[in-house]
Parts: sequence; C-alpha cells; structure tokens
Amino acid sequence: MTATEYLNELNQRYLAIHRTKEDLFWETYMGTSDDHQGASQALSDWTSFLSDMTHLTEVKIQLEAAQSIVDETERQATCQGLVGWQAMFEAHAIESHRAKTLKDELIQFEAQLFEKKQNHIMTYTDAEGQAVEASLPLLRSVMNTNENEAVRQSAHQALLDLEQWLLHNGFLELVKHRNTFAQSLGYANYFDYSVEKTEHMSSEQLFTILDDFQIRTRQANQSSLDALAQHKGSQALLAHNFIYSYAGDVMSDLDPYVPFSKSLRRWVESFGRLGIDYSQAQLTLDLLDRKGKYQNGFCHGPVPSFYDQGQWIAGQVNFTSNAKPDQVGSGYSGINTLFHEGGHAAHFANVKMNAPCFSQEFAPTSMAYAETQSMFCDSLLSDADWLTLYAKDAQGNAVPEHLIQAMTQAVQPFKAYEERSILVVPYFERALYSLSDDQLVPEQVSQLARDTEQQILGLSCSPRPLLAIPHLLSDESACSYQGYLLAHMAVYQTRDYFTRRFGYLTDNPKIGPLLAKHYWHAGNSVSLTDCIQSLCGEGFNAKYLADTCNLSAEQAWEIELQKIAALSSREQVSPAPLNAQIRIVDGFRELATNDESNEQMCAQFEAYISDTYGC
Repeated sequence: MTATEYLNELNQRYLAIHRTKEDLFWETYMGTSDDHQGASQALSDWTSFLSDMTHLTEVKIQLEAAQSIVDETERQATCQGLVGWQAMFEAHAIESHRAKTLKDELIQFEAQLFEKKQNHIMTYTDAEGQAVEASLPLLRSVMNTNENEAVRQSAHQALLDLEQWLLHNGFLELVKHRNTFAQSLGYANYFDYSVEKTEHMSSEQLFTILDDFQIRTRQANQSSLDALAQHKGSQALLAHNFIYSYAGDVMSDLDPYVPFSKSLRRWVESFGRLGIDYSQAQLTLDLLDRKGKYQNGFCHGPVPSFYDQGQWIAGQVNFTSNAKPDQVGSGYSGINTLFHEGGHAAHFANVKMNAPCFSQEFAPTSMAYAETQSMFCDSLLSDADWLTLYAKDAQGNAVPEHLIQAMTQAVQPFKAYEERSILVVPYFERALYSLSDDQLVPEQVSQLARDTEQQILGLSCSPRPLLAIPHLLSDESACSYQGYLLAHMAVYQTRDYFTRRFGYLTDNPKIGPLLAKHYWHAGNSVSLTDCIQSLCGEGFNAKYLADTCNLSAEQAWEIELQKIAALSSREQVSPAPLNAQIRIVDGFRELATNDESNEQMCAQFEAYISDTYGC
C-alpha cells in the first residue's frame, strides 16, 4: 500500500467508526433512543481507534514514505493529510494498557450517570402553586423573566436540588475516575490533562491569561453589584433575583419582538446576507424543548466535510436548541442558541482539507478556536443595527429605539459579570480536580462551589449554580469551559477588526467569505492565534474584550446609536442562498424542510409553532 492509498483507506475507516458513534450520540442525547450501552460502546470503539499507538506509528512510517512520491501535487496533498492524522492520533494517544482500561471504565461510568440524570425530574412552583416540570433552559428563563419572586426562587431551588442530586448520585465518583485516568498518563489531575489536550497549553499558562482578565474586570464587576444593591436593595443580589433585577423588565419588553417562531427565518436571512455558505452541507436542526432531550444546545457533525481524492464530501451536521416558544424569554435565548450552533455548523461545513480529521470538534481542535466561530455569530444579536432590522413584532413593527437603549444600558454594566460567569467555571474545576479523594465529599464540594462563586462573581450563590452546568458532566466538555472565554476574547478582537475595516457587521456580505478563508478553510491544521493573525494582522489579544467590559453604559449606548444611524446609508439586499439541505425536526417528527425553498421551510416552521403553541 502506498502512502496515498494508506491515507485514503484511513479516511474511510475513520468515517465509519465516527459515523456510528455520532448517530448513537444524537439519538440518545435527543431522547429518541435509550441504547446507552450501544452509545458508550461506540464511543469506546472510537476512542480505542484514536488512542491505538500502532496507528500513530503507521502514520509516521507512511509520512516518511510519502517524501519519495514523485508527483509534487500528490506528495504535498498526502503529506498534508498524514500530518493532520498524526496530530489527531497524538492528541488521543494512550500508551499503557491500564490507561486504556481506565478510559473504557470512565466512558461506561459516564454513560450510566448520563442515563440516570436523563431520568431525573426537575420542577418549579408556578404563581398558582402548581408544580411544573422543567428543563434547565426553562428554569433559567423563568428566573430571568418571571415577575413573581417566589416563582423565581422556586426555579433556582430546582437548580440547587440538581446540584445535590449530582453530588449524591455519582458526580464525585466521576471526578475520581477522571483523576485516576489522567494520573495514569502522568498528569497531576484531569484538569491539567484536559487543558493540555484541548488548548495545547499548561494550566499555569492558562491561568496567566485568566488571572489577568480577572484582575482587569474585577472592579467593573464589583461596581455594578454595588450600584444594583444601592438602586434596588440588597435583595437584588440574591441568586434568584439577580438577573431579573437588572435585565428582567427589558427582556420581557423585548420578548414580543423576538418570537421564536421567526428565529429560523431570522437565521436564514441574517446568515444569507452575511454571505455565509454551507458548501452543500446537510443540516438537521432539533430546536424545541421536550422531556428526555439533552438540556443544552450543541452541534456535532456525523460526516465531516473534506475532499476525498479530489471529490468534495459535503458535511452532515446536526445541531439543537431547547426552545419553549410560549415561555417569556425563550424566543431570544432560543434564537441565540440557533445563531451559536449555526455558527459551529458553518465552520465545520467549510473545512476544505483532504482528511476528515481536520473538520471535527474533538482534539486536536481547540475549544477556544471552535467556539470563536459560533460566538462571533451569536454576538450579532445584541447589536443595535441587527435588532433594528430583525426584531419585529407580530404586526411587523420594528423594536423601538428606546427599548434597545434600555436593553443596552441595563446589560452593559453587567458585561464584566457575564464574562466572569464563564470565568468562574475553570476556577472551580481546577480547584475541584485538585482535591484528594477523601476531600471529594458533597459538603466540601458544595462549599467550594459557593466560595468560588463569591470570589469570582461577588455573589453568595450564582444564579446558575456551578454543578447545574451540563458541561461539567460530559467527557468532551469537562474542564474545557475556559474555551468560551478565550473565544470571546477572539470574538471581540475579530469584531473590532471588521468594524475598523468595513464600519459595520450586521448584513455585511464580506464577512462570511473572510471567515471561510481565514478561520474555517484549514480547520484544526492552524491555531486560533494563526487564524487571528491571518485575518486581523496581529496575534491573540484579550484587551478588546476587557475594554468592552469596562465601557460605561453611556459609552456603550453611544456606540450602538452610531450603528443605528449608519443604517440610513445602507440598503438591505436579499439574502444569498445558504447552499445547504435543511431539515427541521422535533425528535422523530419532521417539521419542515427547504426541499422547495427556504421561504417554504420558514413558513412551515412558523405554522407549526403557531398551531402547537399558539404564538
């Protein structure tokens, strides 16, 4: 077998193993299958394939053999693909038999905990005193927008109860299993292992960045808390009141202008006008909340995009949100998730390399790099020009300027808090995985969570208690939450570049092609810093996000006012086709497709939401 033949055969072997894992992952996470054993076995098979040291040895041998390929084009292409596979295998390599056994046991244990948690019922008490079953997104929406304090407190208590359920039903054992596995590979703990694997840096290097950001935003955060307490009383700083106290009224007022029924249309139109092209991908979107479904949005690609011996293999991408259209606040949060996961899908559909290893969300793909793509897209939703153009009520009236102003002035003082609510997670996880086994007891870990929230957020308890965050349970996202903050740093650096170059972001048709060229094309063969350097002409810099956090409400509104004023000089053009086959589903049920047109798909979706939810 020649090196080129080996690469082509390796690509196909991986596709089969990856597809099996991804299909079972989707089915179990969507609650359409209870084959958790099959899903964990498929994950073990995938992990075993990537961690098998013989594959890494083979790739190195074939890479050396490829140097003698006479045809220069073939030689370069084959070496490119094999270098990608070498990085993939190195990121997952597990040398010892004991470590492999521990990994398999870890996968099985996590699958069992996931199944138990899927059956765990959470409820809050509504204004009529009735117990209402609720998912995590619904509980957060209730806390953020419900005017009844007792209802908000009930929703927050459900999150605290979930924390305690996890602490007494396997989470601490999962932490111990993870640490044992990481230590078998020579790491001090699982946090150090995960940071090295996902961000290619040590935890010390990571916290040099995080500590600096913590210091830069500490005063702005504390000042916003002090001002809120002075204005609305100390009760405003209680976990169940906090978000509602500074943003509840304005988000409730915004709700009629961002109905979830229109979110699909807004995504199609907005991404189309940005020039985002999905390169013939097949997209499946499961957008509505239901019992048994995983309670957080995500995007996975069962078929990675790549060129197979010169033939384009379009990506197949699934993504999900948890919208409850008749719940106040669900529209804006739902469309935020749709834009976020749609950004991931655009990224993974546009990796134009010659092996599937370059276009997937797992190591060696940096989480910060992957999240930059999605977070850039969802960042548009708070821009005043986007809201002016797209936020419209049932009669087609645009959101009034005074409401955008109220939203900006309510939220901006807490921009530092919002970023620190990401920052608090790695501080907690680092401390958690540094505990000894005898310290991993419910009371001590509960106190650690509250102490960390007090230290970073300035609140005695977070509105989103740390252990109620789904990422902490999942193998692929545990100890990687810092990637969201690193991504936000890159997002605001990217936004600054586009704003300086073009003057605006919303509906700018030059943005999609530039993202495709500089951020998406090469996939994980380049680092996030390399991408930023390629587009912006400078390396990674956290100052843009810190500067945004430290703007006053008045300064922030002046910037937004300029965006609105500039709309008069821009003509809104028709959206370009997304170049994708799209299916909208609710579990087993197909709700809409764009087989005829995007317009027909949006109309079908809107009719379903209207008929089902009356909104």
